[in-house]
Amino acid sequence: MKVAIVGASGAVGQEFLRVLEGRDFPIDELLLFGSERSAGKKYTFRGKEIEVKLLQHNDDFKGVDIAFTSAGAGTSKEFAQTITKHGAVMIDNSSAFRMDENIPLVVPEVNGADAKNRPLNIIANPNCTTIQMVVALKAIEDISHIKTVHVSTYQAASGAGAAAMDELVVQYEELGAGKEATVSKFAYQLAYNVIPQIDVFMDNDYTKEEMKMYHETRKIMHSDIKVSATCVRVPVMRAHSESIWLETEKPVSVAEAREAFSKADGIVLMDEPANKNYPMPLFLAGEDPVYVGRIREDITNPNGLTFWSVSDQIKKGAALNAVQIAEYLIRENAL
Repeated sequence: MKVAIVGASGAVGQEFLRVLEGRDFPIDELLLFGSERSAGKKYTFRGKEIEVKLLQHNDDFKGVDIAFTSAGAGTSKEFAQTITKHGAVMIDNSSAFRMDENIPLVVPEVNGADAKNRPLNIIANPNCTTIQMVVALKAIEDISHIKTVHVSTYQAASGAGAAAMDELVVQYEELGAGKEATVSKFAYQLAYNVIPQIDVFMDNDYTKEEMKMYHETRKIMHSDIKVSATCVRVPVMRAHSESIWLETEKPVSVAEAREAFSKADGIVLMDEPANKNYPMPLFLAGEDPVYVGRIREDITNPNGLTFWSVSDQIKKGAALNAVQIAEYLIRENAL
């Protein structure tokens, strides 16, 4: 198995290295690619030092079975043909191809089989907030069809990359020293603040991030489900949280929901409110699953259910989900 990582020096690229090593993914040869800024850097994988090669339009991907790409939508679009022309399966973490009708958008716990139908040999990894949510929604959808979802997200600084995480740390240091906070990665100071905007505003005054949750959820779940989202950046280092209200065609009891979540693939139930046991990003950063708790009947709607979810968006929301797609293809002999 010959594997490549494009964007190896970024936050997700580095997570790819950790996930592939931690899961003992079958690799005979690993290639790392990056920009001119990253080329020449060296990273250790399974005790071997690997140098980052400059990503170019050449035959470097000849013989590659799987290429994990996380270098931004522009790079993915520019290099897709170069990466796939010799038969490599490109699992792309950017937004470049998510809504392309010829490219499957996959969360293995929800629609793994879609990964087998890839006419362009590209599979898109969904947005981090969507991945986390649909894993949880699938457990309820299997009981009763979900008609609508209202969700508020509480997204960590790491969703904007490694530099954003560094900026949050620096802001707290600067403010603690009585200095003015440096603001570069976000529109406003994030320390001691929340910012109710992630990505640009669209014509309907929802942000692009919020509309991703609407469109991607429908594609992944092959459903007419409607999603109304408000996405908020919070001063948390890593792991996103979501508060989710949903309406089903028939009522789903709290007991049914708890049982479904407890048995669902990729979910850990953490729902003991009397013992103050519920998911929190402080304790769950770096973990693989989607955690669910605070499950309640929606007291405004007899067919409503509400719950809270936390998941590490660099892991399940990015690198881990992509690796799980590759693992699914290997299990199914579908490479």
